[in-house]
Amino acid sequence: MVLSDGSFQMGSREWSNSQPIHTVHIQSFVMGKYPVTQREWVAVMGNNPSHFSSGGDTCPVENVSWDDVQLFIQKLNAQTGHTYRLPSEAEWEYACRAGSTGKWCFGDDESEFQQYAWYDENSGDETHPVGKKKANGFGLYDMHGNVWEWCEDLWHPDYSGAPTTGQIWTDSSMGKTLARVLRGGCFNYNRFALAAYRNDDSPDGRFSNYGFRLAIASAR
Repeated sequence: MVLSDGSFQMGSREWSNSQPIHTVHIQSFVMGKYPVTQREWVAVMGNNPSHFSSGGDTCPVENVSWDDVQLFIQKLNAQTGHTYRLPSEAEWEYACRAGSTGKWCFGDDESEFQQYAWYDENSGDETHPVGKKKANGFGLYDMHGNVWEWCEDLWHPDYSGAPTTGQIWTDSSMGKTLARVLRGGCFNYNRFALAAYRNDDSPDGRFSNYGFRLAIASAR
C-alpha cells in the first residue's frame, strides 16, 4: 500500500522507552499490506522455518531472525530488481496508527480489539492466515497481533535524539549495541499489541512469534 506523506505524534506516556513523544514527518513510502507469508518466504528461500504450519502457507512466516530477514531481502531484491527493505520504526508506527492517536489503530475502545488482531484470547496460541481481521485506516492488516514485526532500526532505550523525518535510526548512543526493534505484539500476548509499544532482541533472535513485513521507498 502506498502511504502518503504525513506527520504524527510518535510515542506514549505509558512507557519510559516510548518517550519523549515527538512529531515525526514521514515521506511517502510503500508498506506491505500483510506480513510476509510462509508461501512468499518459500518462494524466495526454498525452505520454511516456521513453527506453525497447520494454518496453511498464508500464515505469516515466523521463527525468523532479523539476520534471516536481511538475507531474504537480499535474495528478493536480486530476483525482482526492486529495493525492498524493513520499515523504519517511525514508518511502522505511522503505518500502524493510520491517523489514530489512541492505543490502537481504531482508538481506545478495547472491545473492538478482537476485530483487528489475533492475540492471546482468540488465537488458540498459534498464528493465523494474514488478512482475516479488519484492516486499519490505511488498508493494512495484522498490524496488531499475529506476529511481532522486525524493523530496521537499532534499539534505543528511549527517543532522546530520535530523527524526526522517519528515517531508519542506525546511530547508537549505547556503544556497540546490535539489538533491533520489534513492533506490534503477537498471537500469545494482549497487552503488548499496541501502536506505541516497543520490543527488542538481538539480530539473531529467532522465535515462533517473530515475523516481518516489507517496505519500499515510494517513487516521487
